[in-house]
Amino acid sequence: MRKQRKMGHITLVGPSMGIIEARLKSMLSEETEDDQPPAAPRVGIIMGSDSDLPVMKDAATILREFNVPAEVRIVSAHRTPELMFSYASSARERGIQVIIAGAGGAAHLPGMVAALTPLPVIGVPVRASTLDGLDSLLSIVQMPRGVPVATVAINNATNAGLLAVRLLGISDINLQARMAQYQEDRRDEVLVKDDKLGKHGWEDYLNS
Repeated sequence: MRKQRKMGHITLVGPSMGIIEARLKSMLSEETEDDQPPAAPRVGIIMGSDSDLPVMKDAATILREFNVPAEVRIVSAHRTPELMFSYASSARERGIQVIIAGAGGAAHLPGMVAALTPLPVIGVPVRASTLDGLDSLLSIVQMPRGVPVATVAINNATNAGLLAVRLLGISDINLQARMAQYQEDRRDEVLVKDDKLGKHGWEDYLNS
């Protein structure tokens, strides 16, 4: 019998055994992702205009980082109301679990979509050419009782993507594990910067 050789080992750490097991499953699943057909989108990212895309791409980037399949569409509440209606009312049947809607100005898209679907809707106020995005923020956040829209800061589609991951993570331990790792990575980034500031002083830090 030919001797078997050991190539190496991987050490996984985490705050709990459940998180460690989830991270292991996530690593193993990534090895076979290239052989799998495209997964059905779990998150819908919609915006009222292509001018919103430079902002909304940040949500798509976050979801891709967490391996959450998403679709990106232009759905205008004012120019394509029929499309908005059909998109929102059919989202759940198509497997969408969370909708991220970005809009500027009157910013009716997130609220109207929330009125048409039982799915959680995250609104992203997009900074327009006037009022610095404050009008968008107030329009989205001031929803009537019974029609909730979770609203993030102006132009902060990154947080919209992260919130979508956390919502999905309620029933997905793999995403919970990835989110925990994401938080650990952000903490480590701050600690590295603090250490550098302490060693070099604020002037050298700013000039480096």
